[in-house]
Amino acid sequence: MTREILKNPNPILRKKSTEIDIDKLEELQQLFLDMEETMMENDGAGLAAPQIGENIRAFVISHDKDIMFFINPQITKRSWAKKTEEEGCLSVVDEKGDIIYGKVERHRNINCVYYNEKGEKKKIAADKMLSRVIQHELDHLDGVLFIDRIKK
Repeated sequence: MTREILKNPNPILRKKSTEIDIDKLEELQQLFLDMEETMMENDGAGLAAPQIGENIRAFVISHDKDIMFFINPQITKRSWAKKTEEEGCLSVVDEKGDIIYGKVERHRNINCVYYNEKGEKKKIAADKMLSRVIQHELDHLDGVLFIDRIKK
C-alpha cells in the first residue's frame, strides 16, 4: 500500500530513529512492502522509514533494477575522497510540491553493514550513486535532511 510521504518541516523527519529488533522482522514485512511501493510510485532512488512516519532504522533503495532493504545500517568505512553532486528528496519540496535540489558533498566510497529484510547480515562496498543514496538515506535515520548539508 502506498503511504503518504512526510514533508519538511514535519518534526518526525528530525527525530533519530530507533534500532529494530532483528528477531521481530516478520512483523515489519508489510511496512517494508509499503516502503518499496511508496518509493517506486514516487520515482525515488530510496526511501527511509521516517519519511512515512516510522522512526525505525530502515530504508529501501532501488539500484540497478534491484530493491535493497537496509535495516540497522552502519557505515564502517568512508573514503577520504569526497564528491559534490546534486541531490533531491521526496520529503523536501517547494510550495508547489516540486522537489528541491542542491549540491551536497558526500564520501565517494563507503563500506556498510546492515541486515536485509530476511534478517541476514550483509556487507556492501559502495561507490558512485549507490554510496550517495546510502549516505542520504542513513542521514534520514539520524534526523538529518540533505538541505542541512548543502554547499553554500
